[in-house]
Amino acid sequence: MDSELHHTDPRPVRISGSGSFLPGQPVPKSEVDHYLGELTEAPARTLKWLKRVKDLMAELLEIEYYHFAIDPVSRKFTEDNVSMSVKAARQALEAAGVQAENVKLIVYGSAHQDQMPTASVRIQEMLGIDRCAELSIHANCTSAYKSLLVAYDMIRYGRYDNALVISSSMSSSELVAEYYNQPLVTKEELFLRYFLSDGASALFLQAAPGKEPGLYIDHVFMESAGGRKPSAMGNKRPAYWMNPKEEFNNGYHHLAQMFQEELRKNFHEPDGSVFLNGLKRMLKQYPLDPGKIRYFQVNFPSKHISELVMDECMTLGIPSHTLYSKMSTMGYLGPPMAFLCLDRILKEETLDNGDVILSFVTEVSKFMQAGYVMSWHQS
Repeated sequence: MDSELHHTDPRPVRISGSGSFLPGQPVPKSEVDHYLGELTEAPARTLKWLKRVKDLMAELLEIEYYHFAIDPVSRKFTEDNVSMSVKAARQALEAAGVQAENVKLIVYGSAHQDQMPTASVRIQEMLGIDRCAELSIHANCTSAYKSLLVAYDMIRYGRYDNALVISSSMSSSELVAEYYNQPLVTKEELFLRYFLSDGASALFLQAAPGKEPGLYIDHVFMESAGGRKPSAMGNKRPAYWMNPKEEFNNGYHHLAQMFQEELRKNFHEPDGSVFLNGLKRMLKQYPLDPGKIRYFQVNFPSKHISELVMDECMTLGIPSHTLYSKMSTMGYLGPPMAFLCLDRILKEETLDNGDVILSFVTEVSKFMQAGYVMSWHQS
């Protein structure tokens, strides 16, 4: 492991392995309540609303199957963020032909975490790595991109020669009926139960000065556009530890997402959506030929929203047929979705020389945004 920067000229960085893990069997949308647990003590008005909108949400989301790391009978969790991450990481290492002991850097990204020691060192331990550099990044759906950016920069400028970049999401743990203080639950807190899913994904990055064939990272972008916008997703926990009983009694632990008019008002700006304007800023900083885009990963938890955003992106010259999503067969994983789509592309699709993969995401807890550009090189 390098301790100093040895390279002044950026080195090419190649993705030499990828992996993903989805827990359990596919859960059809009709079984979501069976797995997550029926809500029996929520306010009658909220339950009436929920019953009315389930079919509408199913139509808008167009998700056929989900994955949950929970046994619906025993009500016990079968995985956690660390165990899922390790399974995805081992796949990526195997695909790269690298032993875990040779990993120089681990960068882990998840929506949020309340655990000590942090997930990255727990993953290191479970992989059997005696010593390596590590970081944990928690920034909702941008965390995977930010993990990629950190690893990419550290490799291309010579601090490390390789990195294992991992993201996981255990959404079910915040969505099961037992988690809620049900008499306090609101529409915004139950809205999330019908599109979030569990899983993990991983990439293994290496310096590739010889430019051997493969998928290369060209650019990674991040920003926050929410400095003057109210939060549209989150919980009510303060910025300090509080008594768990008080937290539960007040429902501060409930994860909520605003929707309808409140979200729409802050997502749209006078000259386009937050997403479109962020993507424009990224492409101004890192120009590319839209004609070379083979796949465009739009990371949104709704096919309906993705298609609306795609209509905007066509004004930038991005062809509509490049939209790539796997959400219908697994639900929305949150941060890991970006790497999982890359894993599926590398394992299921054929890339030609010069093909570009473009990805961009807007998360709504504080309108953080991120994206990347990757390209395939034959030689």
